[in-house]
Amino acid sequence: MITVNYEYKLKPTAQQKQTFETWLNVCKKVYNFALRERKDWVNSRKSPVNACSLVSEYILPPDTPRPTYYSQCKSLTTAKQIYPELQLPHIHVLQQTLRNLEAAFVAMWERGSGFPRFKKRMRSFVYPDVKPNAVEPGRVKLPKIGWVRMRMSRSLPEGFILKQIRVVSRASGFFVMLTYQLGVAVPDVPFSGHPLGIDIGLDKYLATSDGELVSRPRFFNALHRELKLLQRRLKHKKKGSSSWLKLQKRIARVHQRINDTRKDWHFKLAHRLCDKAQAIFVEDINFKAWAKGLFRKHTLDAAYGQFFNILSYICWKRGIFFLKVDKDYTSQTCPNCQTLTGKKDLSVRIHQCKNCGYTTHRDVAASQVIVQRGISAVGQPVEFQIASGGVLSGINGNISLDKCP
Repeated sequence: MITVNYEYKLKPTAQQKQTFETWLNVCKKVYNFALRERKDWVNSRKSPVNACSLVSEYILPPDTPRPTYYSQCKSLTTAKQIYPELQLPHIHVLQQTLRNLEAAFVAMWERGSGFPRFKKRMRSFVYPDVKPNAVEPGRVKLPKIGWVRMRMSRSLPEGFILKQIRVVSRASGFFVMLTYQLGVAVPDVPFSGHPLGIDIGLDKYLATSDGELVSRPRFFNALHRELKLLQRRLKHKKKGSSSWLKLQKRIARVHQRINDTRKDWHFKLAHRLCDKAQAIFVEDINFKAWAKGLFRKHTLDAAYGQFFNILSYICWKRGIFFLKVDKDYTSQTCPNCQTLTGKKDLSVRIHQCKNCGYTTHRDVAASQVIVQRGISAVGQPVEFQIASGGVLSGINGNISLDKCP
């Protein structure tokens, strides 16, 4: 089964924008009410059997069942007769909101996520079941709303079946995400062809085993001054006023511009790397731990986790083998003689092995170790040999992809 998502920017009328905002507000109220109901049930069962709190206690009948997705959907049907506001959105949209809450609790129970929080605002709503002919070139038909125009930035996929529609609210407007599926089995991409190892860092964004160095663009720093001035002006505005809301929207647009620029550059870089190899190996890194270190601001700006996700998707789309390998001691191992050279300070940018004399850029040497580990992991003999004491071309390279096609 192949599932793909296509995103387009909507061009709704003023009335349709108002409808979107109303639906998002109703979905937020339904989500928060259902969460409050579940929290009350949990808190009523937390008190010891022989003592009560001196402040307050949640008192519910002992035979009250635990609120679930199905029971809250049933209560939603009854509540629609009492609160006319609940009749505005499509019933499937409200049910999907309750399903998202259920998914949050499942993530807490099974994957160790935190307890679900109340929503200050809802950013999207979903039609989980739509008709296959709900999308035409240049417009999309949303149940209970009608046809909404959209900007055709790319052609629709052929042969796929439309399964879901999501409307997303962002700083620059409303977007629609169309989910298509195709019922075919896709085999895993086998290892073959020229392998490429990738080592990431903060001095250079990445280095490849072929000796290429890619400079790290400063996405956040490029617009940091503008963002700082807007936030300084926001500090002197009255919270909730019209001028305060306008500045909030301008700040949100700046953040979205930073995110869009970073994501576009990641896609272009991923395609550029896939043009040069038939197999790509990267390090298996816990980026959440990276984001808590000394260089957390620069790490979050580089968004390596997003880049690896995009790179793996592009590799799958283009039929290129992709694998994550062990990250330990990649910068301390000599790719030529496989001996440990010891820990290096961050200021040391040249790898120079005292055993075999091999010299190259530190990140390039780490990427060569990564590609050797990747080839060994797939059960292939390592034929990637380096002449002792050789210096790869590109050691002083400084390749910039800011304007790569």
